[in-house]
Amino acid sequence: MRFMLRVLSGSIVSALCLLAQVPPHPAALRPEIPRMWDDGAMASVELPLADPAGSPRFVSSEYYYKIRVRPIFKSYPVYAPGHEPPGYLDWIKRQQPVIIWDDSDHKPRLNTDADWIKAGKLVFDAPTSYDTNSLIRVSDVRDPAWFKYIGGFAAKDGTIPNVRYVVRKKGQVELGSFACAFCHTRVMPNGSVLKGAQGNFPFDRAFAFDIRARNTLQEARSLQSFLYAAPWLPGNPQVRLEGMTLDEIAGVHEAIPPGVLARQRSSPFFPVQIPDLIGIKNRRYLDRTGLQQHRSTVDLMRYAALNQGADDLATFGSFRPMDLLGQFPSPTDESQSRYSDEQLYALAMYLYSLQPPPNPNKSDALAVQGQMIFQSEGCAGCHVPPLYTNNMLTPAEGFSVPEGHRKDYNILAVSVRTDPNLTTKTRRGTGYYKVPSLKGVWYRGPFEHNGSVATLEDWFDPRRLRDDYVPTGWKGYEVKTRAVKGHEFGVKLSADDKRALIAFLKTL
Repeated sequence: MRFMLRVLSGSIVSALCLLAQVPPHPAALRPEIPRMWDDGAMASVELPLADPAGSPRFVSSEYYYKIRVRPIFKSYPVYAPGHEPPGYLDWIKRQQPVIIWDDSDHKPRLNTDADWIKAGKLVFDAPTSYDTNSLIRVSDVRDPAWFKYIGGFAAKDGTIPNVRYVVRKKGQVELGSFACAFCHTRVMPNGSVLKGAQGNFPFDRAFAFDIRARNTLQEARSLQSFLYAAPWLPGNPQVRLEGMTLDEIAGVHEAIPPGVLARQRSSPFFPVQIPDLIGIKNRRYLDRTGLQQHRSTVDLMRYAALNQGADDLATFGSFRPMDLLGQFPSPTDESQSRYSDEQLYALAMYLYSLQPPPNPNKSDALAVQGQMIFQSEGCAGCHVPPLYTNNMLTPAEGFSVPEGHRKDYNILAVSVRTDPNLTTKTRRGTGYYKVPSLKGVWYRGPFEHNGSVATLEDWFDPRRLRDDYVPTGWKGYEVKTRAVKGHEFGVKLSADDKRALIAFLKTL
């Protein structure tokens, strides 16, 4: 149970933002790998939370570097029911376990930039949890009923690209999940697979299935507290989960659509739009709430380490989520694992190398007209070309910017008045939202920090500001109608001007 809770919380490298470039190094030489978990740097790596009493304290470097390095095993594609080649699973059972990368002699070739990027893709795709200790099992992906329940998610080649089969012991096939690719892989409308994009795997539906099928009520409640509780906050909304039935807890997650995620430290009541990692090299802040600055490669390495299990060990004020599982683990506990600094460096190189897919939306007269509207309406003030973001933070409605923050961080003078719950009532809440880049909006969605609207057309629909609006993206648990407030720029344009503006945005 303890291991299951730990791995579930490390669901994603939900990474974003930076202006610094990849440090150059000679193509044929090995780079100097930074010591990632530095005590001084980790003490200030994140912005203070909106209520600084809950700001996390991370484990020491002495503790962290005693944790065993997570081995990366050779893995195999998973096919949706009805698409698997005959005898495929039996063939995998006959394969020997193969370790591709660990802290001993197993290591890919790392002589050039291209080698590092290729190795980083291995890390990106490598599962971090397996079968009976995870959310999804071999029996699930082979069950047509499970596949139908989550929404029939598969690529055009019949694979489920977010998960992999792994052999760690000969004759035993496990379902590997919770790689970075688990959340940051998108199946496009034509069935092609886009790595690093805003993922659209129905994560929370799979979570709901697991809760109903394999959890007791006490286990489900403990898991929710471990992932989301913020007891220092007045009126902590997570308390509501403690009074729910098993089916109600599952229902909260079931209401969260693909592209949105109740990731650790957020809330199933205030979920987060999964970020697009393509272009991350040029973004200054990571997370929708600007939780971590992104000033260099090592900052991205830290963010990846935290979001693949290390922030499970943090203490938030006087609250330590790991205590909910019993005794705080030793760094040498078998349930503990981490990436090596070398693996994290390779992952960062891979993420920096990601490129958008070819854009089918070419500039035409309508898009040119839309670009003029973009300029005349002042959109470029925050969404500055060529990145189409100013890489700044905007205060949430009702949040007072603390003294010193404007000197230390890049903060706009105005709020756009979107829903403040995610950034004021969760363990990721800084009181700010970052100004997102508009690049790639043609292949992304749903939109807003919690994915409330499915399309750009919905975003510019003035009806979304009304209380009787039916959100086209994430609605909320047992919510039929609610306003999607804030960022009213563009909603009063004429229908023709909106059409032109959207045509331009889709060319970015």
